[in-house]
Amino acid sequence: MKYNTIVIGGGLAGLTAGATLSKFGKKVLLLDQHHKPGGCATTFKRGDFIIEVGLHEMCGFEKEGAIKQIFNMLEVDQQVEFLQVPELYAVLSDQEKFVFPHGYDAATKALIDKYPEEEKGIKRFMKFIEGIRKEGVKLPRTPLKRKLLYPLMPLLYPNLVQASRHTVGSWLDKYIGNEKAKLDMVAHIAYWGDDPYTLSMFYFGLPISSFIGSGGYFVKGGSQQLSDHLAAYIEKKGGSVLLGKKAEKIITKNGRVTGITWLDSFNDNLEPVTVSCDNVVANCAIPVVPDMLDEPYTSLLKEKIGSMTISFSLLCLYLGFKSDIAAFGVQHYSNYIKGDDVKSLKDVHPNYRGDWSKRSFIFVDYSKIDAQLAPSGKSVGAICCADYLKDWDGLRKEDYKAKKEEVAQILLGRLEKQFPGIRESIEYYEVATPKTIKRFTSNTAGSVYGFAQSKEQSGTKRFRNNFLIPNLYFASAWAFPGGGFEGSIMAGFLAALQMNRDKIWSDCNGATYVDQRIVPLLERKKIDDKTFELSFKKPANFQHQKGQYAILQIMKPKITELDLPYRWFPVVSSPEEDSIRFHIELDGSSFSKSCGLIDIGDKATVFGPMA
Repeated sequence: MKYNTIVIGGGLAGLTAGATLSKFGKKVLLLDQHHKPGGCATTFKRGDFIIEVGLHEMCGFEKEGAIKQIFNMLEVDQQVEFLQVPELYAVLSDQEKFVFPHGYDAATKALIDKYPEEEKGIKRFMKFIEGIRKEGVKLPRTPLKRKLLYPLMPLLYPNLVQASRHTVGSWLDKYIGNEKAKLDMVAHIAYWGDDPYTLSMFYFGLPISSFIGSGGYFVKGGSQQLSDHLAAYIEKKGGSVLLGKKAEKIITKNGRVTGITWLDSFNDNLEPVTVSCDNVVANCAIPVVPDMLDEPYTSLLKEKIGSMTISFSLLCLYLGFKSDIAAFGVQHYSNYIKGDDVKSLKDVHPNYRGDWSKRSFIFVDYSKIDAQLAPSGKSVGAICCADYLKDWDGLRKEDYKAKKEEVAQILLGRLEKQFPGIRESIEYYEVATPKTIKRFTSNTAGSVYGFAQSKEQSGTKRFRNNFLIPNLYFASAWAFPGGGFEGSIMAGFLAALQMNRDKIWSDCNGATYVDQRIVPLLERKKIDDKTFELSFKKPANFQHQKGQYAILQIMKPKITELDLPYRWFPVVSSPEEDSIRFHIELDGSSFSKSCGLIDIGDKATVFGPMA
């Protein structure tokens, strides 16, 4: 058994790389430790609500832009719908409000209307960042071409050259005098960095210019729709997507990668599996890769990344409301609530390190678009702000839980102050910390953005493709070009293009790994008026004990409205039985309805067992 490419990690970069290589006719195997693909581009279900893990809005939707072309090539546009959000954001503080609209003309006018004395600087800013985007997408992709053009860069790419010399803070300080104007212009800076004076103007300019020029977009039904499509596309083209499988070893021989060894994330009784390949895409965090390698590569990679600065993390407070929260004065999709102690651009970074009672945050109201995350009459929202793993790591379980609740109550109190009455509408809330992000994605320090996008670590200075071993490629937020939805998608696509140019391929036979966790339904029977039982063939080496759980994931569910195709269930069958049984409650959900409609022989994936 052999694959052309094995992709370690099912984040957007890994999924895009795998789907693109599958499009090119390559035999692809993608591994992810989670039981669903997507990394931060996922959703989960709580009660009536579909909770979006990470996406607020994504950019890159220029008419002839790369993202649209990639989505067309991978048939994303045929299966996934993208909704444009109403405006870029609204800044709310001290009874003041500034709405940053889409469109360069509208945005320029809005800023000048509020800050007429800054007209010259505002127009310069808009022209500058628009130029960054236009020049950035034309920059040659290969190092050789870029090297040949280097002497002509100031002439051909003047905006990129200027951007490479500045941080966001240094550029704004040079051309804008009013501190409130600066803060309004970069209110969403936490989507890229936590300090305007270290964040590269080059990196900031690329996405913000797209947001202004072509708008921000949300995936209808949540980002899981996009991730699921890319995973399905890989399988449609003959590849394999193995979830709940964690890569443990990148095998090398004679200076080349020759295969991958993985373990099951949920079942300790399964033996390690090793499969050979022509090349590997590491979609995981670069700092975790050294532990997968043998010497000398372990030491070489540690040395290369040893001086790199890792970006911050995020705290997310997920919210489900039992009503339309517009009644409480929520008028905008993305609302930036500025901390009381943020008076100038230099206050931004200290504020993110400071007290939760003053820390700036973004509140997103998904009901402002047809997000399809909640039933009619209800809505879903999220509070998001910069945070750091060191403030959570090492806490005892009870202290960690108490701190999460303390932070939640502080943020909910501040949300109530901004939108009086909204707290009474909260039906559900849950806190995800940097520790949560690290646990589910294995990102070092819980950083969803990878290495910080400083002047020294952005653009062409960022790690890209096969810088360590000729057939080991890196595609993630940690590599070139960086994090965010657009950045991750481009990272995967560019890595696939480079691999196709390098042509490190050999013939592969048709043999594929058989996932023995996929089992058929043997029997369905009624327990009582509210419960029925499903019996499946027991997966190989599924050795459970009384009281343990498993994840039951229905393949090809017949009903999916406002639901996801899996649940955690206690295993009700005894360890001695040849089948594995689950009790399904008839709760009116799409999942329970789908379970009631599956036929004998239909298949499901069983992850587990676990306590």
